[in-house]
Parts: sequence; C-alpha cells; structure tokens
Amino acid sequence: MPNYSGELRPHVAARFAIIASRWNPGIVDVLVDGAQRALREHGVADAAVDLVRVPGAWEIPVVATRLAHAGRHAAILALGCVVRGDTRHYEHVADGCAQGLMRVALDHGVPVLNGVLAVERHADAQARAGGAHGNKGEEVALAAMEMVDLCEKLNVAIKTAIEGGRDE
Repeated sequence: MPNYSGELRPHVAARFAIIASRWNPGIVDVLVDGAQRALREHGVADAAVDLVRVPGAWEIPVVATRLAHAGRHAAILALGCVVRGDTRHYEHVADGCAQGLMRVALDHGVPVLNGVLAVERHADAQARAGGAHGNKGEEVALAAMEMVDLCEKLNVAIKTAIEGGRDE
C-alpha cells in the first residue's frame, strides 16, 4: 500500500493567500511576518503570496470562501487573535471562525490552515507569536506548504490510478 506525505518544497505554480485580522495588531502582525518569512525561506516567492486584511477573526471565513471559490490559491492561511474577555463573545468568535474555516476547506477542497489564536490572556498570545511557544504564523505556513505538496502527490496518484484502470 502506498504511503503519502507532504514535504516542505515549493511548487512553482502555487499561490498562497494569507488572511489576517487587523484586531490585536501587535500579535497578528508578528504572525503574518512569521508566515511570510517561513514561506520565503522555503522557496516561495513574495509575488506568490497574497495578503488580505480583514477587520477581525469573524470576517476571515467569508473572505476565505471568496478566495477558495476563485480557485487561484493552493492554500489559504488564516491568522488572527481572539482573547477571552468578560463575556461569551470570545467563544462565539473563536468557534465560529474555526467552524467557518473548516467548512471552506471541505466545501472547496483547498487546504485552509487555522492560525487564529484563541487564548485566555494577551501573554498567552505573545508566547505563541514569537515567544516561548514559537511563532504559530510560521507553523501554519509550513503546514500549508506540506499540504500543497501532499495534495499535488494525491492528485498525481489519483490521475495515474484512473488512467491505469482504463481499457483502451
């Protein structure tokens, strides 16, 4: 039985979209920088990365849907930060965003990577945006590259299996 996994390698025709919230800019900007740097360091040209800014995490899934529907991007990276407050608003935004992103991925068959931090305190976000827990923007970018490579490998395997099964 074949074994498939993605690798960290650029695909010449692959475009990436980063959708980033403007809310909590001190955190999100660090995530964006980490994602862009990771893509660049692994051979993805800056011109192959589109950055789209939205007001907050709640707006990310609708933009992800539009981008996925257009079919120009091999992967979509969602970056944002939602910090728990005194109300349940945090849960609605974080959960709704995550569910929306998964829906986009499943409905459109494009990898959508969730780098929207949902944290208890700003210190937790700082730890994940270049602090003690690394940079989640970088991690999401690397996962996106792996997923693009894996999807390409699966596309080739499926095409080969279909062509191999034809009676000519």
